[in-house]
Amino acid sequence: MIPVQLLFVALGLMTVMVLGFLLLSGPSPTKESARRLKAVRFRHSQSTNDRVEAQMRKAVAARKPKLHAIAGSGSRIEALELRLHRAGKGWTLSQYLYASLGLAAVIALLIFIKTGAALLALAIGLLVGAGLPHLVVNYFVSKRANSFTTKFPDAIELLVRGLRSGLPVTETLGVVAKEVPGPVGEEFKLITERIKIGKTMEDALQETADRLSMPEFNFFCITLAIQRETGGNLAETLANLSDVLRKRAQMKLKIRAMSSESKASAYIVGALPFIVFTMIWWINPGYIGEFFVDERLMVAGMGGLVWMGIGAFIMAKMVSFEI
Repeated sequence: MIPVQLLFVALGLMTVMVLGFLLLSGPSPTKESARRLKAVRFRHSQSTNDRVEAQMRKAVAARKPKLHAIAGSGSRIEALELRLHRAGKGWTLSQYLYASLGLAAVIALLIFIKTGAALLALAIGLLVGAGLPHLVVNYFVSKRANSFTTKFPDAIELLVRGLRSGLPVTETLGVVAKEVPGPVGEEFKLITERIKIGKTMEDALQETADRLSMPEFNFFCITLAIQRETGGNLAETLANLSDVLRKRAQMKLKIRAMSSESKASAYIVGALPFIVFTMIWWINPGYIGEFFVDERLMVAGMGGLVWMGIGAFIMAKMVSFEI
């Protein structure tokens, strides 16, 4: 009866963690209240600045069709293909799946040879096979996104110089595709190719914005949409946007530097129990082997993992900042 009771306790802790995550992951009440107050101010204000800002918001909202589908929202397979494309390594979906299955089989076989516990080996193999490739893809996606945001202000400045010299926007996009290296040049090359086959510049830019899902490129698309609706000097607007993006990048670096100590502490504290457990198990399997046999120790380990997950979630929220 004791293992069953402990199992119920572990399930209860897991339920509490899931409910807490659902409660904390919702929209912020402060942000929602500010959004509603801003909407009321735009609706009833007599200020010229508020009216102009309201018109700009309407222009931005009207640039997309109402039935517009977000890239990657169709299915899990489509979302995975989109993530592989964002990684920029040319990996296909079949290669990713084969690598995940092969890694899971190898890890499961090694664990089974070491412990003889089939279910444990299968569970760890599936966890590593599903998690490690996901982390690798996330790493390359993040690396490519950082490279894009670093070079993107230079690309906008090149656009500004081309516009000031008298070139049309489509020609300056082609210049950026040729002159700027890395992911920025690749994405602008795809934009120019779409324009050449008959798509409008707005549709080509919007397709790239949906696929990249990056705030910096969304700012660029919104700037072009507002300029097309309201008019004005596009070169000056893009120059201001480039300055804003550079300051945004500087703020990100400052926040990263300020939170680096907390993140390092969280990584060390979170990884230390697993490292110690693995080392002791590898050196003296009999000393800690009861965790793979005794059901009470299994349930206790599950409870510890639940509480560690709660702590990791809280620490991740503490060092996460929005710009």
